[in-house]
Amino acid sequence: MNNVTLALEGAWKVLTVGLLLGAGLPALFAVGIRWLAYGAGGDAEVSHERGHPIGKLGAVIVFALVLGGVALGITTIVAAGVGKKVSYEHIVPVLVDKH
Repeated sequence: MNNVTLALEGAWKVLTVGLLLGAGLPALFAVGIRWLAYGAGGDAEVSHERGHPIGKLGAVIVFALVLGGVALGITTIVAAGVGKKVSYEHIVPVLVDKH
């Protein structure tokens, strides 16, 4: 019975990360597109108002977060291929040798 508990505990962790990265990053990208439309204004908006600079700033921030997530994922995959791993020991991700 202990093996089932351990397997379910691992499954929940995988499910959580899968939802965050599998659905979270595309949802965040969609929020960035919405902010970009708010910044552009005109025909990009239903109300046809003028564009807002805060919309462009928000879009840049959201797109930077998405690009950071993608870059971190690629770094993790490549690091595993060259015998390293990504460590989050000091909050900032750092490549370290596998032990």
